Amino acid sequence: MKPGLVFVLVCLSVFLLEFVDCQKDEKANKNVAKSKKQNVGKKVKLVTKKAKGKPKVKKVKVKEPAKIFIMTQLLEQGRFRKPSDTLVVPAGERLVLRCKGKHISWAYPSYLDEENDGRFSINHRERFSQLIVANSTGADTGEYNCWALDCDTETCRKDDSKTGSTYVFFTDPRELFVPSNDYYEAIQLRTDRPTRLPCQVTNPLAEVSLHREFPPEVIPVDGRLITFDVKKGFVVHKALPLFAGTVYCVASYRGLRQSSTKYLLIYTNYPSAPPSATITASSSSVRVGANFNLTCTALGETDIEVDFTWEFPGQKLGRPTYTRESQRPVYVGSQIRQSSQSVLLVDESRPVDDGLYTCVAQNLQGKTTVSTHVNVLPHVSPGPT
Repeated sequence: MKPGLVFVLVCLSVFLLEFVDCQKDEKANKNVAKSKKQNVGKKVKLVTKKAKGKPKVKKVKVKEPAKIFIMTQLLEQGRFRKPSDTLVVPAGERLVLRCKGKHISWAYPSYLDEENDGRFSINHRERFSQLIVANSTGADTGEYNCWALDCDTETCRKDDSKTGSTYVFFTDPRELFVPSNDYYEAIQLRTDRPTRLPCQVTNPLAEVSLHREFPPEVIPVDGRLITFDVKKGFVVHKALPLFAGTVYCVASYRGLRQSSTKYLLIYTNYPSAPPSATITASSSSVRVGANFNLTCTALGETDIEVDFTWEFPGQKLGRPTYTRESQRPVYVGSQIRQSSQSVLLVDESRPVDDGLYTCVAQNLQGKTTVSTHVNVLPHVSPGPT
């Protein structure tokens, strides 16, 4: 074969190979462009898609300041430690409590304020305050509290984040109950709140029971109507008429048995709110010489006494007060309530009776005041005949 022909064939083969490669590259570039276009479309679709439901709101918890216990107790070895919720100290020993802070306030059994023999003292230092009870007795039993004060140039405020507390039993082998100056104490047994019988013991291990004087019997403590707390005494959670009367507590420990102060429980049906009152006049305008009346109506709970008082213009000039009062049960919705009424009678009205009439309805929980105005018009003279 001639050399010229061989050269032509080689050139032709190279050209064909490059042409095929170019076609492949162009096709591949088209596929890539198409793929990018599809991906761009999908991306836009995802971005423009609406979220279902309400947007989530992230809750942020407000962190309360950590509470700091600032009370310590002095031990015999000269060391201080954090006191437990309850301390048991033999009567006669010294109690020393210290609270850290520049400004400290204390709370303790009020009995200690009445002592003037130097057994009790509080010393304030620059960095702490110290409470001391020397030659302790069973009467010193009770709650001891302290708290820091946040003070400026004018006032001091209690800092609830820095406090300390403990309940101290001063055990006395001869006194199981905290002594009291009263042999007989009257306590209202109210229906609107729990009633506490302060049969406080000096020893937390003493067994305590509740007794009725007449007829003589032990009152059961069921943990629901009546409960016992060694720090507080007996608590009557629901007042009932059958609980009324004279009661007392009995404590026993290691062969010693003692009775407490006697408590006269007076059952009182206390309302939950003041009465709801309204006032109406038989006529807002009357002529001189005519009779009229005003009615004050108080709506409240059944078996609750309501007292009425009136203020009216003629009262200052000595006009007597004539009233008529009554009570009756009424239905309000599906509940039975008590409607109490007081009617003020004004006979043969005079010019001095013109003015504001006020009714005050009051029960043990509070009072409600309502008013209305009555005009007394001049007498009309008859015309000429």
